[in-house]
Amino acid sequence: MEDFAAAYGDRVRAVAERLVRFETTAGDEAPAQEWVGDRLADLNFETYTWTADADALASHPSFAPARDLSTEDRPSVAGVLELGDPDAGRTLVLNGHVDVVPAGESGWTGDPFEPRWEGDRLIGRGAVDMKSQLAICVFAARYLADLVEAGEFDLDGRIVVESVAGEEDGGIGAATAARSNPYPFERDAAVVAEPTDMRVVTATEGCLMGRIGIEGTPAHAARRWEGESVLPAFERVRRAFVDLEAERADAVTHPLYDRFDVPWPIVIGRVEAGTWASNVPGTLTAEFRAGVAPGESLDSVEAACRDALDDLAAADDWTVDPPTLGRFGVQFESAEIDPDEPVVVALRESMAAAGLPRAEPVGETYGSDARHYIEAGIPTVVFGPGRIEEAHFPDESIRWPDVLTAGEVLVETARRFLSD
Repeated sequence: MEDFAAAYGDRVRAVAERLVRFETTAGDEAPAQEWVGDRLADLNFETYTWTADADALASHPSFAPARDLSTEDRPSVAGVLELGDPDAGRTLVLNGHVDVVPAGESGWTGDPFEPRWEGDRLIGRGAVDMKSQLAICVFAARYLADLVEAGEFDLDGRIVVESVAGEEDGGIGAATAARSNPYPFERDAAVVAEPTDMRVVTATEGCLMGRIGIEGTPAHAARRWEGESVLPAFERVRRAFVDLEAERADAVTHPLYDRFDVPWPIVIGRVEAGTWASNVPGTLTAEFRAGVAPGESLDSVEAACRDALDDLAAADDWTVDPPTLGRFGVQFESAEIDPDEPVVVALRESMAAAGLPRAEPVGETYGSDARHYIEAGIPTVVFGPGRIEEAHFPDESIRWPDVLTAGEVLVETARRFLSD
């Protein structure tokens, strides 16, 4: 038979382009998911659909601090192909998410939701995170089934392709699939095809989402000496978190993160202060993200942040109320699997067969839906084309030859895993 790129390369490209045209920001995934479900059915997948239950997610530690998380009309879809005697073999899940972050309007040199090409690069929102990968998951599964049907080799088992919703909101589709199995069979392993720059990622970082409150004393700008601005206090908080980040980089170590100078970043991403330009600002709210190392808990990282704030408030020259700290939004737990898991071994062997370097497992400083499956006892590795540095940015793009190579690797990974 033809190789993967020759057999399905044009269709992978067409599906990736069509997916980019769907503006699948949070809450708007349904039209794209209906389209994906129809394409899976056209390719002879047995299809499944599920929607997250908001009340059930409220009891999940990742989602409990979130307020008004929307799950209505945000379906996740999947297609299943059965090979040989499916009950006699393993089941492998190839997972991708259909949702994207908002594009905004600045920095783009074209319509974010109109795919375009510059040389061998596909440009558009979702091109790298992660609609190209979702397309190769679909056709890698289909190609593997074609090989079996053509008698190229015998395989027993199942291959599942998932297109989940709400990954950017913490993984509402994947969390639901992990906790409430939507299939009438068990799953033995999964590959989440996020952009890893063709690296094998067996550990993903968690993140604490925190909100800091500072209360000072407001005053009329004409009598500013009567008030106590929160801004100097916030600058001390910011410096304390810079110091905490450096301390944690030295104190918290992990062998898969040695390549990072800042393995556990702490970023204050949003600040709002004051109520009026001619007043001394008496209130401030700052929201931050703190990295959580594999093996660490969210509680321990929160305690470290809280201790840093307490030390500031205890200083003799602290002049406003003690800062408060609480969680907000979706929290990400860290996750890690043994590099000797069969799915990791199959992936690494497949990369070597394709002549790809860098098959040694690494850790990543971002979180992914892998954590939900790992928590449910399903060994999950993260692997895909594209660089995370391209994601969430204007003119997001992916190098197309890498997409097709990754498709070949996924085909061979599935073959080796299901053959074992």
